[in-house]
Amino acid sequence: MPEALSTALGHDGLLWLLLTVFVAGMVRGFSGFGTAMIFLPVAAKFMEPVWALICLTVMDIFGPIPLLRKAWQAGEPRDVARLGVATLLCLPLGLALLFAVPAEVFRYAVSALAVLVPVLLVAGFRYRGAMSPPVMYGAGALAGITGGAAGLPGPPVVLLYAASTKPVSIMRANTMMYLFAFDIMLLGWLALKGRLEAVPIWLGLLFLVPAALGNITGAAIFDPSREKVYRMVAYAVVFTAAVTSLPIWE
Repeated sequence: MPEALSTALGHDGLLWLLLTVFVAGMVRGFSGFGTAMIFLPVAAKFMEPVWALICLTVMDIFGPIPLLRKAWQAGEPRDVARLGVATLLCLPLGLALLFAVPAEVFRYAVSALAVLVPVLLVAGFRYRGAMSPPVMYGAGALAGITGGAAGLPGPPVVLLYAASTKPVSIMRANTMMYLFAFDIMLLGWLALKGRLEAVPIWLGLLFLVPAALGNITGAAIFDPSREKVYRMVAYAVVFTAAVTSLPIWE
């Protein structure tokens, strides 16, 4: 057995992380988002920020694959491409911030962003303007910064879509495609920076099965006619994971 795999299997909090991955995958399966906002606050308690991002990226690249074909058909690939281009350009800035701050700052930033999204949406925040190309590019640029700095590209994109008047099926499909593309970009940038390590890669591979099972389970129970219920469940899980993982409880 490779030494890195052996180290991964003995990693502190592995069982808790596996459960978290399954729940995060399930939420993503029925809402189109939530993996990073649920996983990262918990993972940051057991590993350094870059390792947490590597684990997330590796498992996220494969987990949603069974759902991408339907997402492409139901979503708006052109808008997702606009988000992706802007994210690609701004991701290096976010990563520079990540490498420059202490791990505790990363944990607070992750939890704060994860709390902010459900709070704003439950409070009734809504974007009523047109989903024009400049708006999409702006959201993608901001997502590149938050994605690199805190591993959370989702909040700007989720706020844009979930707070808009678009149908939940389109929101779910677009965010799923975008987050998949972001994972590919992030893994590529980390490789270029020479920050990929064997142990978090093995951990990410170990998380593949619970992530995929979670995605499939979430997709199976998804019912568009119960849009509000699914949104509230997703917000509640994200909020709980973020608040309970804050360093102040330790």
